[in-house]
Amino acid sequence: MTKNILQIGYESTCRDCPRLADFLDQIGQKYPDYHARPVPPFGPRRAELLVVGLAPGMHGANRTGRPFTGDHAGILLYRTLYKFGFATQGGSDRADDGLRLLGCRITNAVKCVPPQNRPRPDEVRRCNHYLAEEIAAARPRAILALGAVAHRAVLMACGFAQNRYRFAHRAVHTISPATRLFDSYHCSRYNTQTKRLTALSFESVIRAIAHSLRGSR
Repeated sequence: MTKNILQIGYESTCRDCPRLADFLDQIGQKYPDYHARPVPPFGPRRAELLVVGLAPGMHGANRTGRPFTGDHAGILLYRTLYKFGFATQGGSDRADDGLRLLGCRITNAVKCVPPQNRPRPDEVRRCNHYLAEEIAAARPRAILALGAVAHRAVLMACGFAQNRYRFAHRAVHTISPATRLFDSYHCSRYNTQTKRLTALSFESVIRAIAHSLRGSR
């Protein structure tokens, strides 16, 4: 039986996805100082806001062991969370940098780094029960899905059909009487450098979440 990596802090190696497990083995051999294991969520267990990304970045979370830490995507994410009061500082370079999240928790749809940063649909499904447990534990009033894969993973974790709510940047879906799902393009290097996602556009999403949770600022 696979150990519940949610309960034990993801310190054991889940090998439910053979392709991902083999890839982590290769990374561990090439980069022995990398985390190279499933990456656990970051932030308080109970949180009003749950941010769901795609998967750990090869040289970011997969290296540091903390979501969006040490890679390009984390620059915009943590800077914006800090601006709206969800983080104690606006940068995240390493797991011991003192950063704390405030009323916010960050996780990924897939807990292990995939080759080419592209998890397969079966890998998303196989990992989805962990996300479902995280949502149940956090009891968030707002969930931020970074990208279409994360959006669909949240729907799956909440028991909805994949086509129940359509992903669109800045879309908002009421998925329960107590919880709303907010969509945004992923704050990846590609999306930000091509201007598909700008800082102002991403801030508008986080501002809407803050307004929803706290009222007008």
